[in-house]
Amino acid sequence: MNEILFLGLNNNPKLIKNEPYSIKKPIQFKFKNENKNEKQIKQISSGQLSIIFLFKNGKAIEYLKDDLDDDLFKEEDEYESEDLNPSKISIENIQKVTVGWENEAILTKEGNVFAKGRYINPYDPNQFINISSLIEDTNDRIIEDIVCGYNSIYLLTSNQNAYGIGANEYCQLGFDLVTLEKTQKPILMMKNVSKIFSGIYSYHVFILNSNQELFECGFNASGQLGLGESRNESKIQKLTKIQNIPKGKIIDIQCGAYHSVMLIEDENQNENPKRKLYSCGNYELNGLGKNKNTYEFTEIKSSLFENDDDIILEFSVGNIHTLILTSNSKLIVFGGNNHGQLGTGDTDDQSIPIQIELPKLRFNEEIYNYHVSCGYEKSFIYYSPPSFSNLEEDLIKLFRRKEFCNISFKTENGEIIEAHKLILKYRLNQNQIEKLKEIISNKSIKESNQIFEMIYSNNSKINPILYSEIKEIINSNEKIEETIKRIYLNEKEKDFIIERKEKQYKFPKLILIMRSELYRGMFLSVKNDTSNKVTDYSELSNKSFQLFEYWIYSNQIKDEIQITKEIINEIQRGIDYFQLNQTCPNLFDLLINKFNNQKQIKEKKEKEKEKGKCLIF
Repeated sequence: MNEILFLGLNNNPKLIKNEPYSIKKPIQFKFKNENKNEKQIKQISSGQLSIIFLFKNGKAIEYLKDDLDDDLFKEEDEYESEDLNPSKISIENIQKVTVGWENEAILTKEGNVFAKGRYINPYDPNQFINISSLIEDTNDRIIEDIVCGYNSIYLLTSNQNAYGIGANEYCQLGFDLVTLEKTQKPILMMKNVSKIFSGIYSYHVFILNSNQELFECGFNASGQLGLGESRNESKIQKLTKIQNIPKGKIIDIQCGAYHSVMLIEDENQNENPKRKLYSCGNYELNGLGKNKNTYEFTEIKSSLFENDDDIILEFSVGNIHTLILTSNSKLIVFGGNNHGQLGTGDTDDQSIPIQIELPKLRFNEEIYNYHVSCGYEKSFIYYSPPSFSNLEEDLIKLFRRKEFCNISFKTENGEIIEAHKLILKYRLNQNQIEKLKEIISNKSIKESNQIFEMIYSNNSKINPILYSEIKEIINSNEKIEETIKRIYLNEKEKDFIIERKEKQYKFPKLILIMRSELYRGMFLSVKNDTSNKVTDYSELSNKSFQLFEYWIYSNQIKDEIQITKEIINEIQRGIDYFQLNQTCPNLFDLLINKFNNQKQIKEKKEKEKEKGKCLIF
């Protein structure tokens, strides 16, 4: 069953039946008619009108409220008998969802974005349309990330360009009202963009470029853009660079209605780098985590953040409240609490950070697998372990505390571009990384991004000409299983030994955690377990085990192994025994296809042989 905790506004229709209108302590949320194939949550995004639950299998369901105007005139006791039913979203292969006030956007794994809302599709606001296909530059239609604002949606393309679509009544799309009131087509806002930040109730947006410079535009009546007291305009009409941001690496920025919260990582510390929260805006209208207005980003200070061993893992901002999750399993909250969305047991606002008791969770020792998500006066805490669909992505997630750090490269114009260190170490050795730096030094930002995308995905079709330059580097690398062992075999992460007929096979624990629910439960259920466990599994023949071992590392089948029905049956038993988390295509499908191909080749050879005999006679 999904492990999801809910608290806050249980509004029309009721999200959780037989519970009060305001839920002030976290309670278990359960899906109706839960599909057994939709058990693992990947993401939750909620606004005023809707809540979307995205599952690991790329499917999503939506809880949709009645019309907002009708809701405003209802009394609290009118909600008691009403119940909310989910509906399936017909879009497949979903990568990310984002919900604003009256708008939604969905990003697919293919890079398409489907969105709905009265500013996006005024003729049918409840119908999803493909907005990425509306981008005029046909070479810029693959979308990498999406973010919703109040009635605006922001797109980040694979070419690192930022687009906006929807409402612009507060200049949140980076254009003055004379030039643009609203747009139903994505309009280019900025080039060479690294990240985009906004919020469900936000009329303002922040954009981080590839040089780590921060720009902003939109509503600024409460100083929520962090420009300082000297910039007191209610609207910033064009994207403006912020000069006085805190030192360090910007990890995340989330926007409320009248405030903004920023997470900064101190880049001067290599081991367990310290992370700090900063905020700006009007404290009387929202939760700044402090008792005074601040018109530029200033640190949120509290004794709860003073432990150097306790790292802020992530935070989430609603329209007026904030939830923070730390590595020592702390749940820290502050802000508006009119419906109990802070989980304190009452409805009193909290102007400064306080810690609330984190409910005893199923895998509490793996706090990195838990996430917080704030919506409109409601909050979610949910368990979402790493996905098993992409090996590189899993490695990053499992090692994000220390090993998820970047390597900086300089392009031909001296611009800085950052690549994932973990993936580069996985793909290349140190000499190859140095050669890559030489190649990048002669390339533009766009070409550099394409090079890294090809390295990450091993997809030469992105730019065949550039691929020819890096092909030698990639292809000269060691075998995939040897590379993984070289990186991860150390004293802290010992091998796990599977013993078969007096022969020992070593597997890095990390790989088994990703691939097998059996071993995942074995390793993660025991704290500080550093022992080498030994399993005797002799049911697989030598050929089957070789095939099984190779697939565990590479998700491929060795060409030289002849597939038989006996091997298929043995592997099927092995899949069940090890409770394998299979990627697509999965091992069983690969075996069947390989078996059929080999069978066809064999039959073809036999026919040719028979044909040769006939010619002789």
